[in-house]
Amino acid sequence: MDVGFETIGNATVICYDEKPVLVTDPWLEGNPYFGSWALTHEIPPEQSEAIKSCKFVWVSHGHPDHLSMTSLKQLQNNTILLPEHVGGRIDRELRGLGFNVTVLKDRVWTELSPRIHVICIPDYNQDAVLLVDVDGTLVVNLNDASPRGWGPFVQKMARKYKTSVLLEQFGYGTTDMINFFDESGTRLEPRAALRIPIGEIIARVADTFGVSHAIPFSSHQKYQRADSVWANEYLTPLDAYGEGFQSKQCELLPAFMRYDGSRKEFAEINPAETPGVVVDPTEFGDDWSQQLEKKEVERLNAYFKSIEYLGRVIDFINVKVGGEDNIVTLRDHKFDKGIVFEVPRRSLMRALRFETFDDLLIGNFMKTTLIGKWPQSHLYPDFTPYVTKYADNGLAKTSEDLKRYFQEYRHRAPLDYLRHRIQLNVASVVRTRVNSRSRPYQFAQKAWWMANKRISP
Repeated sequence: MDVGFETIGNATVICYDEKPVLVTDPWLEGNPYFGSWALTHEIPPEQSEAIKSCKFVWVSHGHPDHLSMTSLKQLQNNTILLPEHVGGRIDRELRGLGFNVTVLKDRVWTELSPRIHVICIPDYNQDAVLLVDVDGTLVVNLNDASPRGWGPFVQKMARKYKTSVLLEQFGYGTTDMINFFDESGTRLEPRAALRIPIGEIIARVADTFGVSHAIPFSSHQKYQRADSVWANEYLTPLDAYGEGFQSKQCELLPAFMRYDGSRKEFAEINPAETPGVVVDPTEFGDDWSQQLEKKEVERLNAYFKSIEYLGRVIDFINVKVGGEDNIVTLRDHKFDKGIVFEVPRRSLMRALRFETFDDLLIGNFMKTTLIGKWPQSHLYPDFTPYVTKYADNGLAKTSEDLKRYFQEYRHRAPLDYLRHRIQLNVASVVRTRVNSRSRPYQFAQKAWWMANKRISP
């Protein structure tokens, strides 16, 4: 290919300018989230070789289906491009492992080749967006990110291009924590069970950003551990993405595509599906009967107590390992609101050691029981962002850390940040108080996207 791009794998784009130049979030092999995830489709040899030949490798964020260390080891001599995330954790750790790293300046065009230029936009959720100009065609790679202050900027950029292609995570909702139970031990059915027509959502988002094409992206994984394969019931099949799609300005394309920039033509890539397997957790070192040792209990306590915010909103966290309770007391004056995590010892200790607790949540083999009064959104906003986004990834654990953390993101785009925080306060009322499975919630979600169509001038 002279110039253009391809989408393949889970969240991978390969951009060409006479030769492979840029690849994003390469997950070539391995099973992230402690062995829980596998790719739904193979990466063909042609694309696999192109990935390894790319000079630049962009990594959006720290989740292991995007920052795949088993894959990056095959790209040791390439230049790793990173968002300018506050905290700089990924930058520091990859440099420590000997990688050649370049941090992209926020919202500044960077030339990678004569016909390929990129803009990177990080946000305070430790996600990032990459805009790629491929010889006059704009690739809008949103991967897992949702608008957190950068929406107007992306809208404005996309509307400058005749051909703009949106890549974003779409689906029923199995790429996040859904393994919840109530106090009686009854599983809380996830919103994914509703199977809301995905095409409606894609059209709504695509029209909001004003793009000409959309490709389902960052959604092509399945579960393989014996203790997580139950979640495959809620996966989104490829033929479901078109259900309900209606747009006057945007065309919905299949998930795996090749765009020839010289001919201005799209063509589908048809990779083979990976075989369905069920793997015993012991293959990944997890024995559900093992209990924690004394020093491991101390590390568990230190981990959660180091995150200052938790003590303001949660009374206790009980981490049940090998059938034994390990209670972390966060507030002494009452014992009404808490969380019970049931998790195998090895994965837990690796998550604590590397400060990647989100990997346990997303792996969906860890069982989470909510005790007391929690919002309809479960662990959001009282637990998930403060532990997994701000503390683990952003290194902001104390009140002072958080203050500096948000000040930095606000400083980068003050007006966009302020507008977003006002919108977020309104949206949070709905998200935390209205059942996400209800019609009022779905109506509010549609209204939110309609309002955002008018954000940019």
